Amino acid sequence: MAASDARALSRALLDLCRSRKLTIATAESCTGGLVAGALTEIPGSSDVIDRGFVTYSNTAKHAMLGVKTATLESFGAVSKETAIQMAVGALEEADVDLAVSITGIAGPGGATPGKPVGLVHFAVASRDGRIVNKECRFGAIGRSAVRQRSVLEALRMLIELARGPQPPAKKRAAANLARPRVARSPRRTAVKRRRPTAPLKKPTTKK
Repeated sequence: MAASDARALSRALLDLCRSRKLTIATAESCTGGLVAGALTEIPGSSDVIDRGFVTYSNTAKHAMLGVKTATLESFGAVSKETAIQMAVGALEEADVDLAVSITGIAGPGGATPGKPVGLVHFAVASRDGRIVNKECRFGAIGRSAVRQRSVLEALRMLIELARGPQPPAKKRAAANLARPRVARSPRRTAVKRRRPTAPLKKPTTKK
């Protein structure tokens, strides 16, 4: 990760949040505060960045962010479920508009069956109820590289969330929603039928 990439994303995010009057909190595990560091490196970021939680241990995730013990035991610290609860916990504890969480295995050790080095789970949460999670498998590219790439991904996810929900698709015209007309075969020429004539009554003769 070039430092310029992180700076460019951080500036873009801060400018966007200022224009929309949004505040941010971060909740980080494997990145150890690097996302908060990238954002606060930009002068004047205090009007957007409220705080950062570095919750490296399971105890810290539970105590500081409210991650449920059952979640940690069932899914593990590096999981979609834990990442989502970390982001929601940061959102609630800091009372901000947006929050991002990162939890992963930067390496070189720490891998378990099904969870290799380079596996990182992200989540972003918004005050309006939107929650987005993402899984990245960076591979065994080195501890520093995993952490740096995680910072970039977290910043990108925050930018997308800060842009707001996508507007609903425009309703199609009622005519487009109508059932397609079935082509009718040419109407047959009506044939007039003659009404049957009543049988002639024989004249009665008086005797």
